[in-house]
Amino acid sequence: MSTTTAVAPLTIEDAEVLVTAARHAAEATGVRISATVLDAGGHLLAFRRDDQAVLISGETSTRKAYTALQLNAATADLVEAVQPGGLFHTLPTALDRPLLFIAGGVPVHRDGRLIGAIGIGGGMPDQDHGFAVTAVASLV
Repeated sequence: MSTTTAVAPLTIEDAEVLVTAARHAAEATGVRISATVLDAGGHLLAFRRDDQAVLISGETSTRKAYTALQLNAATADLVEAVQPGGLFHTLPTALDRPLLFIAGGVPVHRDGRLIGAIGIGGGMPDQDHGFAVTAVASLV
């Protein structure tokens, strides 16, 4: 007999908490961002681009979230893996998927299970990563 414990999925309310926390963290440093939240199936739950954020940040935030979700890892931890000689060196070109190996994407877990991801674009990669980590830490 197997026992499986259900884990609550990422909700729209959770997504709004993530976006709000990321935006507050970015505003505190004067950075304008785009934030994307995806559920475990890769479906868009929330997206927000600040008025002054660079336009491409919308696309980068979405690709960072997708990459973090698909690989269940922070994109900041994957940057070296796609460099020449790295474990995933050919992955960005081998798949026809919107992967982006730049810091700013972070998976979201609940009770040890992957339930979604957040991606941040608009700041420097280390800033985007920090905003995403802050957002994930805000979920209770």
